[in-house]
Amino acid sequence: MKKVILIAGATGNLGTRIVNTLVSKDVEVRIIVRKTSDETIVNNFRKLGVKVFVVNNWTVEELLDSCKDVTCVVSSLAGLRNVIIDAQKVLLDAAIAAGVPRFIPSDYSLDFTKLNDGENRNFDLRREFHLYLDKAPIAATSIFNGAFTDMLTGQMPVLLFNQNLVLYWGNSNARWAFTTMDNTAEYTAKVALDENSPRYLTIAGDQITPKEIRAVANEVFHKKFKLFRPGGQGLLGAIIKITKKFQKGENELYPAWQGMQYMHNMIDERSKIDKLDNNRFPEIKWQTAKDVLTKFKNDADKLNNS
Repeated sequence: MKKVILIAGATGNLGTRIVNTLVSKDVEVRIIVRKTSDETIVNNFRKLGVKVFVVNNWTVEELLDSCKDVTCVVSSLAGLRNVIIDAQKVLLDAAIAAGVPRFIPSDYSLDFTKLNDGENRNFDLRREFHLYLDKAPIAATSIFNGAFTDMLTGQMPVLLFNQNLVLYWGNSNARWAFTTMDNTAEYTAKVALDENSPRYLTIAGDQITPKEIRAVANEVFHKKFKLFRPGGQGLLGAIIKITKKFQKGENELYPAWQGMQYMHNMIDERSKIDKLDNNRFPEIKWQTAKDVLTKFKNDADKLNNS
């Protein structure tokens, strides 16, 4: 009998990758979408044989049909309290009501279980959801992947290409954990099919220091990047408080201070990885920061030469 995997948040950046990974396997893939979801993405999924369930009000009763006979529910929802806590609770309750045995919450970050409340708003929400999840009669697996390596090409202010700088805070020899979205999606798909998965799994396609990022950037872009250290963890924490006070952004998913909070957590000693679970699925080919930056440069060269 085929396993049935249900994905919520399937039209998002990571969710789309998870669905595309699963459709290549001998499983039934289902997704939950709203009427406002991207029609192009949804129709492409339909062509791939994905079963689409359109919901209006996101209630337990409305989600029950999509959860029937499901092996594992995978959440890749992105948002604030109304999504990470409220919507995920409804999704979890529907899964339990339908007898779904397993649930993967939308964590996909560094291990926030070691951090304290108030250090990172988005992590606070996930820890609060875990309080509800861990009391529920369902097996759960959280996947911690560090930061997405893809963000090194622009979204994360580390490689400042115009200035040929590698910006970092704290120790230039500290190892930062990165995993590409593709690798995270592939790993998540395998976890969804692995009924023996534990509560927490930690992965990293690369663990690299700011000094090593500079060396890779020098090699890939044939330029001389310099290290730029504005200060340590304490100064970054002070800047976060000031930025948060004057910028606000509480209703935004990724205001500037949220990105700063993530960096503050990445360089924190508590975020050091004690054990990796990469080898749980040895067939995965892990992409490094060099792989990502090389592809970024090659794509840019093709675009410029076209």
